Amino acid sequence: MAKVLMYCTKVCPYCVRAEQLLQRKGVRDIEKIRVDLQPELRAVMMEKTGRRTVPQIYIGGEHVGGYDDLAALNQAGELDKLLAL
Repeated sequence: MAKVLMYCTKVCPYCVRAEQLLQRKGVRDIEKIRVDLQPELRAVMMEKTGRRTVPQIYIGGEHVGGYDDLAALNQAGELDKLLAL
């Protein structure tokens, strides 16, 4: 299974939804970077992704976007392919 990294905060409902979706897909290990605990990492996230909102999700080193992007990949049947890499 591909490595999953997620920039997130503790109270973000979209972060929770993204994690739940990934867990339903069989992902058991999500590397979380909590930008609420380390605000300086939000600047790193913004520089890497061009976005300021969380979650920002990487699968197998590829930036897939936020929760809406993740859900769209799932609806299109592409999420399983990414996770299988």
